[in-house]
Amino acid sequence: MVPAGDQAEEAIVADAGKEEAEVRAAMGVEQDGKFSMTSLLWHGGSVWDAWFSCASNQVRPTTNDLVMPLAHISFGILQVAQVLLTLPYSFSQLGMLSGLLLQVFYGLMGSWTAYLISVLYVEYRARKEKEGVSFKNHVIQQWFEVLDGLLGPYWKAAGLAFNCTFLLFGSVIQLIACASNIYYINDRLDKRTWTYIFGACCSTTVFIPSFHNYRIWSFLGLGMTTYTAWYLAIAAAVHGQVDGVTHSGPSKMVLYFTGATNILYTFGGHAVTVEIMHAMWKPQKFKYIYLVATLYVFTLTLPSASAMYWAFGDALLTHSNAFSLLPRSGWRDAAVILMLIHQFITFGFACTPLYFVWEKAIGMHGTRSVLARALARLPIVVPIWFLAIIFPFFGPINSAVGALLVSFTVYIIPSLSHILTYRSASARLNAAEKPPPFLPSWSGMFVVNVFVVAWVLVVGFGLGGWASVTNFIKQIDTFGLFAKCYQCPPRAHAGAPLPAPPRH
Repeated sequence: MVPAGDQAEEAIVADAGKEEAEVRAAMGVEQDGKFSMTSLLWHGGSVWDAWFSCASNQVRPTTNDLVMPLAHISFGILQVAQVLLTLPYSFSQLGMLSGLLLQVFYGLMGSWTAYLISVLYVEYRARKEKEGVSFKNHVIQQWFEVLDGLLGPYWKAAGLAFNCTFLLFGSVIQLIACASNIYYINDRLDKRTWTYIFGACCSTTVFIPSFHNYRIWSFLGLGMTTYTAWYLAIAAAVHGQVDGVTHSGPSKMVLYFTGATNILYTFGGHAVTVEIMHAMWKPQKFKYIYLVATLYVFTLTLPSASAMYWAFGDALLTHSNAFSLLPRSGWRDAAVILMLIHQFITFGFACTPLYFVWEKAIGMHGTRSVLARALARLPIVVPIWFLAIIFPFFGPINSAVGALLVSFTVYIIPSLSHILTYRSASARLNAAEKPPPFLPSWSGMFVVNVFVVAWVLVVGFGLGGWASVTNFIKQIDTFGLFAKCYQCPPRAHAGAPLPAPPRH
């Protein structure tokens, strides 16, 4: 008898084709042997594309297979892009040691829960395959559908609510980040006006059908984030420490846990894991992609955040965007422009699952007309645009979203779902995916999952929620809703010594 796990994997691979075909397609070579630029740039779905998607989605400014080791690195880097610019701000709240340790801690925790999501998707798909469901021409699967198939309608409702709200505010953050960044190149327009402009630009993502079509964007996003991260690190080192620099963090609990939840948010870029797995030809290969993506992200976030905090210290407490403290130069302008492009890509990544949910709700998901689907998607963009104008608090909003939404969406719900899905002996015996080699027991996985739930519930949602909401309310009291130009002035630092930041 063939083990259940082998049957499940065979069922998944059955529709995928052979390994050689996958690699050829990743290189843009079609079945007839001819090279196709369209396939290379537009039609993703391989392991390499998933790596680029992960690595890109993690470093949001915060898709889909060339050399096999690289295949396991691009979904998470888009997520880190806009967070990359606020991590130095978080270091000023946490202090150097806590900032470094929490990045590693939450990075590994995020990789674990991304692994759980991938396992649950494979389990869901294997069970459906046994029921005779074909995924060859199936409409895109989403996380809440996996929860519905494994645990029932209540879990579907919880997953749908948290995931959609998180992706909604994730898209809001991209618009806020665009306005915040472009201001340091062109300050003739205020940040609110720039938000209007970039809202219109980002609305064009309604024309991109699915994650398959983000191949070239994922590749570019990875390069853009890498450039910006190393620009921050090198520019801070070359600039040196400002006169009278101080490093007093952590100084207050509210600041400490606000910074901690921003890092929690940084490594919570796997809310679209299921959508990307479904866009892959062989989704069972996704299992360790996010971990490799996270390891690559560490090479970007740790040097840049620590170098900026070393150079500017407590001045970062009142400068949530790292660009604001570096002198203007061609290198900085290039980094700003690359992050703007990257934020456009991330906006598309965050909005695409929302587009799918909305299309399914109004019965448009099966429509072949790109124009009809684009028009149907526009109602999703309008509230995102509006919220970005109401709450332009770049930095504090990241922490609030991390504590209140990311904590449940990508940490607590996946861990609890895994516990409940495999709570019975029969479910464990017939599991499509057995425990990983580095933790080869169900009891060990249970203990890790319970720890993740308890830690994130108490530290992330509890203390982090209190701190981030307190800080968010402070921004409203200080700048007001619909702020015309959040934290303007100061303009971009021109190299003169910075004034001492006010004590918090």
